[in-house]
Amino acid sequence: MKISTFIQMSLISIASLGVFSLPAHAENSIFSASKNDQKQWVGKAAPAFKLKDQNNTWHDLKQYQGKWLVLYFYPKDNSPGCTQEANQFKALYPQFLKNNAVVLGASLDDVASHQTFSKKLDLPFPILADNNHQLANQLGIVRNLGILKIAKRETFLIDPQGIIVYHYTSVDTQSHAGQVLADIQHLKK
Repeated sequence: MKISTFIQMSLISIASLGVFSLPAHAENSIFSASKNDQKQWVGKAAPAFKLKDQNNTWHDLKQYQGKWLVLYFYPKDNSPGCTQEANQFKALYPQFLKNNAVVLGASLDDVASHQTFSKKLDLPFPILADNNHQLANQLGIVRNLGILKIAKRETFLIDPQGIIVYHYTSVDTQSHAGQVLADIQHLKK
């Protein structure tokens, strides 16, 4: 294995395990964004997007009007934390559907990578390939690890009118899907 490939995979593994999952307000970390870069999204319209999923199907924000939209970003396909998080959303996916909610995963990986990841886990929901960083840059969640860029593990809960009602910047891969589902159920009351 080349040294650069080894370093890249090591950084991905460390980032995926959440070692770099620091609060968005941490000011002294080289891995966190400055206050100016961290966008405050709650109460604002979700940015428009048009991205392909693992099946080469296009998705855009407009097609989800009238539904709750869970847009969860994760660092890397096939990493331990990302696999765990995807499996949590998969397990609760029928409950999301019962609550008029759509789940969309997203990372900076390409369509081919998403195809392999989705097939391996038998995921019932789309995973968007933001490999040009279009949406992640708009949301201010691209993490630069030197030679590698990944999306931060953050989630945006968008209401049926297209407004972001929650921006989760601290995500526990074991319980996050349940937390988002509970928040949708609470907001629907």
